[in-house]
Amino acid sequence: MQQKNAYGFLAGVIIGTLGGLIGLGGAEFRLPLLIGFFGFPALEAVILNKAMSLVVVASALPFRAGAVSWSLLAEHWQIVMNLLAGSLLGAWTGAGWATKLRSKGLYKIIAILLVVIAAIMISSHMMEGAGSPMLENALLLALSGAVAGFAIGVVAALLGVAGGELLIPTLVILFGVDIKLAGSLSLAVSLPTMLVSFTRYSRDRSFSVLGANKPFLFLMAAGSIAGTWIGGRLLGVVSETVLIPMLVLLLLLSALKVWKHQ
Repeated sequence: MQQKNAYGFLAGVIIGTLGGLIGLGGAEFRLPLLIGFFGFPALEAVILNKAMSLVVVASALPFRAGAVSWSLLAEHWQIVMNLLAGSLLGAWTGAGWATKLRSKGLYKIIAILLVVIAAIMISSHMMEGAGSPMLENALLLALSGAVAGFAIGVVAALLGVAGGELLIPTLVILFGVDIKLAGSLSLAVSLPTMLVSFTRYSRDRSFSVLGANKPFLFLMAAGSIAGTWIGGRLLGVVSETVLIPMLVLLLLLSALKVWKHQ
C-alpha cells in the first residue's frame, strides 16, 4: 500500500508537470493512469480524477491572480455566467449517465473522449491573442454559450476533468477572449461545474472509493499541485512544437489502452 501511495505521488508530480507546461491540470493524463496502471474501475477512476481535479483547479485560480487580476475576471462575469448556465446542468447530467453506464461502455466513451481531447489540444495551441465574438447577435451568442457549456459540462463529468481544454477554445473562438484571460476564466467556470458533478457522484456507492483511498488521494493531489508549479516554472524551456505532439501521442496511446481495457 505504501508503494502504491508513493507511486501515486510520483505520478501526480509527472502529470502535474505535463499539465503545467500546457496550461491544464493534467487530469486527461491522470485518468488513463488510474485505470491502466493503478487498476481502478472506470467509474471509481473518474471520481478519483474529479476529486484531484478539484484540488488542482482550486489552487490554480489564486496562483494565476498575479498574472490575471480578480478585477479583470469580474469584468467578464457575464461570460462566466453564460457558460455556467449550461455547464452546471451538463455536469449533473454527465455524472448521472456515468453512474448508470456499465464499466465496458464507460471505458469506450472515455477512450473516444480522450481522442477528441487530443484533437482539440492540437487546434487550441494554434490560437493566438483575442479577436471578436463569433456572433454579433447577443441572444444567439448567449444561447451558443449555454449549449457549449452544457456539452463541456457533460464531457468534464464523464472524464472527471476540469474541462479547460474545451473551455479555453470556446472562450477564445466563441467570445473572442484573450487566451491568457481565457485560462483564468475557464478555471472560474470549471470550479462550480466540477462541484455539481462531484455532488451528483456522491449519491453513488462508488463514491466510497475516496474514503477507502485517502492517503493515495492526498499524495497524488499533492504531487499534482507540485507538478503544476514545476511545469509553470519550465514554461519556455520545452518547445511547444515538440511537447504538444508528444502529449497528443500519449493521449492517443492511452485511449487505445483504455478502449481495450476489460
